[in-house]
Amino acid sequence: MLTVSHLSKTYSGGRRAVDDLSFTAPRGAITGFIGHNGAGKSTTLRCAAGILDFTEGEVRIGGHDIRSEPVAAKRLTAFLPDNPDLYDFMTGVSFLNFIADLYDISAGERTLRVQKYADAFGMTGALGSQIGSYSHGMKQKLALISALIREPQLLMLDEPFVGLDPQASHVMKGFLREVCDRGGSVLFSTHILEVAQKLCDRIVIIRGGRLVEEGSTQDVVGNSDLESVFLELAQEGDGDA
Repeated sequence: MLTVSHLSKTYSGGRRAVDDLSFTAPRGAITGFIGHNGAGKSTTLRCAAGILDFTEGEVRIGGHDIRSEPVAAKRLTAFLPDNPDLYDFMTGVSFLNFIADLYDISAGERTLRVQKYADAFGMTGALGSQIGSYSHGMKQKLALISALIREPQLLMLDEPFVGLDPQASHVMKGFLREVCDRGGSVLFSTHILEVAQKLCDRIVIIRGGRLVEEGSTQDVVGNSDLESVFLELAQEGDGDA
């Protein structure tokens, strides 16, 4: 569903945040994107979503090049950054209607989808209130609902569990699996390695903007655990330096 090929991103001043990175996020699979702070995870996700331009390489979503076919690629995609910007002056329901309009979701279908996800996240009673009155966790839930009502073929999330209570995290895990069961793909970054190991079908680990490990969770972890594998790879990187 997502193919990243030889992606590089150099910021002004010469800092190379992503360096010749290639990996895939196939249909039907939840892929965990792992790396230290500053490893290039957020930059990679923003480049893949078409929000941030990149220096070299190619990103294809459902076969569509994010540069030459941006509208076609983005219609298949929902991306949530680690701190989503919402419109505080809107009510929750007006924001969701705004998103539904952008994606041409019919009135009847959007009502069903909003009800399904808002009920699951315990947000139904708050949708009539202004977003500016929401807590951080409520804003995070609204952003998730806005992504899920699109029924994306590719769902990308940057640190989606931050700010969510345990119940909301449990609900979200179920919906991530639902996206894949429909034939879609999920790619998310996280620092919570235990969650990644239990939830993800595949793992991609990067360090210094470069790929260091990619494969099925079982192949990456083996007889160990993801935390041990991650720390071992990090120590190898320190040794190389």
